[in-house]
Amino acid sequence: MAVKRREVARMGPAGQSLVGKSLTYKALQSIRRDRLTLVALGYIVILTIITASAPFITDVVMQVDPNEPATADIFTPPLTKGYILGADDIGRDQLARLLHAGGVSMAIGFFGALFSSTIGVVLGMITGYFGGLTDDAFHWIITTLDSIPSLFLLILLSSVLSFSAQSLVLVVTLIGWTGTTRLIRGQTLSIRAKEYVLAAQAMGASPYRILFFHILPNLVSITVVQLALGIAGLILAESGLSYLGLGVQPPQATWGNMLTKSFQFFRHGPHLIVFPILMISVTVLCFYIIGDGIRDAFDPTLQR
Repeated sequence: MAVKRREVARMGPAGQSLVGKSLTYKALQSIRRDRLTLVALGYIVILTIITASAPFITDVVMQVDPNEPATADIFTPPLTKGYILGADDIGRDQLARLLHAGGVSMAIGFFGALFSSTIGVVLGMITGYFGGLTDDAFHWIITTLDSIPSLFLLILLSSVLSFSAQSLVLVVTLIGWTGTTRLIRGQTLSIRAKEYVLAAQAMGASPYRILFFHILPNLVSITVVQLALGIAGLILAESGLSYLGLGVQPPQATWGNMLTKSFQFFRHGPHLIVFPILMISVTVLCFYIIGDGIRDAFDPTLQR
């Protein structure tokens, strides 16, 4: 009697193992191929390092005091008398002031966005997961705050507080968490209905374990995008407040108040306007590019 020979069909070359790739791995690979996002990310990293090292650069390398006036060098143009980016209306080194101002503006954007995003993520997860009276109470608070224009709130608070970098971070944190909370709440409502969350509930996992081990990891990508866009938005907001005279007050320099003050000296020193505008525009553009690149990288419909 003939014996039938059975063989197992192999897919692909012999010895090749197929390894599944997670969404995070695919997203990182996508970012590595996105040259525009990498260039923007590299610019932000280098700018952060330089502005954080501004005291060392100006004191040790340049040996310049950014707040020391020199009446003989008023409105000195760039690349003249040893001034790389020129001097301002009282003879202070423009490059040294831009470095110190960048540290303040970047700190306001980063810490303001970080603190408000943290509050928004935590409250969004709690309200989205538990619902009920907690959700209703926070929804009423968010609706009330969103019904008041943010600029009006900032003007009102500025009449009570004289904004420094620290107080401005505190204010934008207290009023800037509502948008993130709305977004995270909606995502949490969607994730809460997923099969793996229902399975964890059926196995007796505590609500906080589900929140921080099952829901939070799926919110990382959208949180990072919100953080990048939030930093850009706060840098622009600080510049707008400075234009209204409500931002960080001199002598502490920021890109916003440097640009605002320079408008009155356009004919005498146009370089005083050009360089702050470039720093604000390029930095904000890079943060938007990074946010857009991360969003595309984590979009499953765009994965190759």
